[in-house]
Amino acid sequence: SALWRQMPLSFRIGSIILAVHLIVAATGPFWAPYGYSQMGAGPPLSGMSLAHPFGIDQLGRDVFSRVVHGSHIVILLSLSGPLLGLVLGAIIGLLSGYVGGWIDEAVQRVLEALISIPFLVLALIAIAAAGTDYAGNPILIVLVVALVYAPRIARMARAAAIDIATRDYVTVARLRGETAWSVMLRELVPNATGVLLVEFALRAGYAPVLIGSLGFLGFGLRPPTPEWGLMISENRALLIIAPSTVLGPGLALASLVVGLNLFTEGLARVLGRTVKLGNQ
Repeated sequence: SALWRQMPLSFRIGSIILAVHLIVAATGPFWAPYGYSQMGAGPPLSGMSLAHPFGIDQLGRDVFSRVVHGSHIVILLSLSGPLLGLVLGAIIGLLSGYVGGWIDEAVQRVLEALISIPFLVLALIAIAAAGTDYAGNPILIVLVVALVYAPRIARMARAAAIDIATRDYVTVARLRGETAWSVMLRELVPNATGVLLVEFALRAGYAPVLIGSLGFLGFGLRPPTPEWGLMISENRALLIIAPSTVLGPGLALASLVVGLNLFTEGLARVLGRTVKLGNQ
């Protein structure tokens, strides 16, 4: 259609890549040749073939089937974490920017302290603080991703709130005697949607890398869950003997990250805001 052709090229390419991932995630478990933990699919470490495009791992499991089964897990975690972070960050940032004063100052100091900690280090600290009882729990991974991204989203939401708070319609709402919560929901959120949407897309673009890193380091989901970072970690010792066992999940993770980043850049252009892809 005409609207589709008017979209930036990066948006169209990213949308196509994401559409393929979403289709595989939704339908993959129904057509994958083998179960994700099914052993005996073929001779271990037998390499790539037509029957096994990504080869067989050391336990005799079909890597292609595991990659396909893992699609919905990776995508759900990659979207759920940033979405929760968006909700928390938007509430904190919009209220902080609107209320101002010493409350805003206190909130900003806490956010700055969290932002000063690198992504992966903060995630590992949060997982360690949760304890071994919750290790490998998908809900913990979602909460950790939300904790990592919420402070950065809150900073952007605060900047938007400070700008919007000077508008006439916000002044009118104040004169009507509306509470800060009411002003945030009725005035700030609708007018900050563009900024928040781009922030969500940007953070979602980096979430698979963070989740994959946690899985690779052994702090993500537990085996035999076919999470791509965990699969790369499990097969990294076989990189020389059977590189296809790492190639499959590696390509899947890379294509998802590229698709999300292209989509993010295109969305930013559509909404009239430039986002530097390398800026986290």
